[in-house]
Amino acid sequence: MKDITIHEAQEMVDNWIKTYGVRYFSELTNMAILTEEVGELARIMARKYGDQSFKEGENHNLGDEMADILWVLMCLANQTGIDLTEALKKNIEKKTSRDKNRHINNEKLKNKQ
Repeated sequence: MKDITIHEAQEMVDNWIKTYGVRYFSELTNMAILTEEVGELARIMARKYGDQSFKEGENHNLGDEMADILWVLMCLANQTGIDLTEALKKNIEKKTSRDKNRHINNEKLKNKQ
């Protein structure tokens, strides 16, 4: 599969839902599912990079968990009419304008190199 844009990914999710998923879950259900998926990612992170250890047979696939999060986020974006490409562009502009000197001048970050 070739690289895809965020817009193309949103369309792919929408097409999958309409073809195989019958319909979108409600926005509130998808918000709960998103929270659940973030928790699953947090569980793996705590075991891989934190102090916990994996249980026997436990999923270790960070990429799969991150993809699950993207999937549900794209469902929510599609349901609420959000173009994630445009939203991300605007968010990067906001962060650049607001924080362009903040991190560069942060002594805490300079000492960690």
